[in-house]
Amino acid sequence: MDKERVLQRIQAGGLVAVVRSDSAEQARRIADACLAGGVAAVEITFTVPKAHRLIEELAGCYPHGEILLGAGTVLDAETARIAILSGAQYVVSPYLDEDTLRLCNRYRVACMPGVMTVREAVRAMEAGADLLKVFPANLFGPAILSSLLGPLPQAKLMPTGGVEVDNAAQWISAGAVALGAGSSLTAGAKTGDYAAITRKAQAFIAAIARARGM
Repeated sequence: MDKERVLQRIQAGGLVAVVRSDSAEQARRIADACLAGGVAAVEITFTVPKAHRLIEELAGCYPHGEILLGAGTVLDAETARIAILSGAQYVVSPYLDEDTLRLCNRYRVACMPGVMTVREAVRAMEAGADLLKVFPANLFGPAILSSLLGPLPQAKLMPTGGVEVDNAAQWISAGAVALGAGSSLTAGAKTGDYAAITRKAQAFIAAIARARGM
């Protein structure tokens, strides 16, 4: 799928599900539950053993772009290339690594590096970042977005860390173009309650829509 289309879908949906899983089956069931709840994108983190194989398996489960598959916790360009070859449609990093950005731009894959300061945000945008993952966002709360957007109104911010249904509207109102949600969204998988993930996803999507005035 074209890079611009990937970014448009992520921003339109407003939510990226951050998935940490012990197995491909559990990850697939989480992805299914998120898809049923209206989530546009799932991010498989590279803290998961053999994450590239998991991305590859999930890509086979969703061959027609039913849900966008991304790679998270990508620390270097080598891992980014493995993720892309495995089927990742976007790459997310907890920090700014310019080699990773260059590689993603070379292959026209959306890249979202982690930033926390104005300096990091400017460097990331100059290097070609598509979205800026504000991480760990819970350290400062939604106010950090307003602080970054003051001098950088052109920045596209996606907070991750501490994002929950109860504060989703605050993040959107503060200027987030999308939200990254992990355990607050996918916790039901620990007990096998995948329906809870779908309900939480629906609650997230509804909160985002209300904050956007939709």
